[in-house]
Amino acid sequence: MPSAGLYFQNDLYYYNGDIGAERKLPTGGRLALGVDGSAVIDLPTFIWVLPEEMLGGHLGLAATFPIGWKSTSADLTLAGPRGGPARADVSDEVFTIGDPVLSAFLGWNQGNLHWQVGTMINVPVGDYQKGEISNIAFHHWGADVFTAMTWLDPASGLDLSGVLGVTFNDENPATDYRTGNELHFEWAAVKHFSPAFDAGMIGYYYDQLTDDSGDGASGPFRGQVTAVGATMGWNFKMGDRPVSARVKYYHEFDVRNRAEGDVLFVSLTMPLSILK
Repeated sequence: MPSAGLYFQNDLYYYNGDIGAERKLPTGGRLALGVDGSAVIDLPTFIWVLPEEMLGGHLGLAATFPIGWKSTSADLTLAGPRGGPARADVSDEVFTIGDPVLSAFLGWNQGNLHWQVGTMINVPVGDYQKGEISNIAFHHWGADVFTAMTWLDPASGLDLSGVLGVTFNDENPATDYRTGNELHFEWAAVKHFSPAFDAGMIGYYYDQLTDDSGDGASGPFRGQVTAVGATMGWNFKMGDRPVSARVKYYHEFDVRNRAEGDVLFVSLTMPLSILK
């Protein structure tokens, strides 16, 4: 947990991947085959850590407001259960706003051990276009509950972290489609070589726990993916203001019913106001 105060974090997210010509992907109320896609999405986040103690820890609140670009192409799109003509060589490109995400988390620390529990809520008010294969907004309510833990040894500079969470999805009212509940696990093993620089390995695992459902679903559809990569971080000052910068790269593999590709994050975090 950071010290009590107001913080700003900006994550620039890049993804490029494909799902293969032989596999179908439900999107926008249709089924798409031979999908290729790229996305560049900016995720500005404001974080407020309260100074008051709660249950022996400290409460943090956050709000994220996605905006970005996404381009998707498909060799063929087929009508979903609700009908519509088949279309070949479909492409769609969009630059728009996504659904905001509200977060709350409670954190504690004892010696080298730091841990949190929290939740994130997807609020479906972003720009969503039914029938299009490129959308940034999910257009449905969703809640993620998670727990996170870090073991940081200042003497050796070793930093081991993990996050385990489950996402619960509501139905998209535009498509009558409900994505199943999802398990995710993220990890990092980082070495701090100096107060200014660190580097290490990172990864994530995603597994859909329940089938997709709803009148718009064409049948059971569960996704799974594993990714590993590397990260580097720098700490510096912008005037008198401390700034943390981080680059993260992931390569995906062992994929089922999802796109397989590469992920890049570039992040900047800085305090706007720290309470003493």
